[in-house]
Order: sequence, then C-alpha cells, then structure tokens
Amino acid sequence: TMATNVVINNQPRQSPTVISVQSNQWSTGICDCFDDLEICCFASWCLPCFACKTASDFGECFCLPLLDMVFLAFQMLLCPTCIPPVSMSMRVAVRHHYKIQGDMCGDCVYTTFCNICSWCQMAREIKRHKQSMTFITTQAVYTGDQQFLVTQPGVVASQPVMATAPQAILTSM
Repeated sequence: TMATNVVINNQPRQSPTVISVQSNQWSTGICDCFDDLEICCFASWCLPCFACKTASDFGECFCLPLLDMVFLAFQMLLCPTCIPPVSMSMRVAVRHHYKIQGDMCGDCVYTTFCNICSWCQMAREIKRHKQSMTFITTQAVYTGDQQFLVTQPGVVASQPVMATAPQAILTSM
C-alpha cells in the first residue's frame, strides 16, 4: 500500500470583506431605455398601467398615478399649469429614498417635458435597488482520501458588492 501525506496549510480565517458600492447618481440616464427594453415598452404602450405598477413597486398606493390623469383633465378645462403633481412627487420621493443627487427644479423639468422617460428611469432605479445578490462560499475539506465541499452561509446584499475571503490551501505530497 502506498502512503499519502496530506499537508493542510491553513491561513488565518477572516470573515469575508464586503465593500458596498453606492452612488449618488441615477443608475441610468433619463434616455437610457435600451438598458431595460421591457420597462420602456410597457411604459410606451400603457403609461397609466406602468405608472401604477411602478408606484406599487415603490410601496405607494397602486392607483396614485391615476390622479395625474384627473389632473390633466382638470388642467385642460380650468387651470393651465403643466406639472403633473403625482409624477413630480414620485420622482422626488424616489430620489430622496435612494439618496440620489438632484433638486426639485430638475425633477420638475423631467416630469413635465419627459414624463414617460422619467417614469422609466424611476422604474429602472427601483428595480435595481430591489435586486439582491447572494454570495455562497465553499471550502474543500479532506477526510482521509475523500474530498467534500462545505457550503458556508452566504452574504445577501441589496447593493452591488465585491467580496473576498481567503481560503485554506490544500496540497498533497
């Protein structure tokens, strides 16, 4: 029978280092519809339905954006202003919630003159922040002549992250 020596060189165990990468800018530009064509097409084909879904995804009342339609009808008949109040409020709320740089003047311009694009940008931002990533680390463990992979608990993050964790080095001699 041939003898096999196994040398396990353990490096000091450290917990995974997780670095969160955050930005104070919108994750996509106002006209970046090609970043998510599903969102763009849905908004183009039925803005009221799309706006209701986006408001709901953000945690607001599903029917809230329909008030903009009532406002538009009122605006046509009596009061000729042009800022859709719910679209404006939603954009400000999304920007504040995700700590995105900007001001109400810019929000006013985007919701007034680029309303569909503004709703698309909000939806992309909400979608990006709702996605979470799971990292699962495995480590090879040798017992005698068999090798096992041991799964360790993962890290769940709602922001883009980079994770590093040193592993034990296993060599056979």
